[in-house]
Amino acid sequence: MRNLLFLLSFLAGTALFAQHKGDHTDVDIRTNAICGMCKKTIETEMLYEKGVKTVSVDLETNVIHVDYDEKKTDPAKLRAAVAKLGYAADDLAPNEEARKDLPACCRNEGCGMPAGKH
Repeated sequence: MRNLLFLLSFLAGTALFAQHKGDHTDVDIRTNAICGMCKKTIETEMLYEKGVKTVSVDLETNVIHVDYDEKKTDPAKLRAAVAKLGYAADDLAPNEEARKDLPACCRNEGCGMPAGKH
């Protein structure tokens, strides 16, 4: 009986997850983050943004990949959130006050500055 209840609850949970998956989409945001501290900061802090499901930063291509719920946010809000952290987001410049709070390696190496600005 326990196994049957477990199986039924598992199937119900799987069905609910599958229904919500259709609301998710993703976006790639170009940035100039170049070090492990940048990656950690962006991947950690972006998870606090409403609607964000997963975040990954590819330091080789300087791209932030964000999987999000399109009913709760949109690419413009996600780019603004990256800029608010002190990093460039496509053509959006980083927030200068936030840049001052970044780890020293990020500020000193020019991480997060738009191309040609550092």
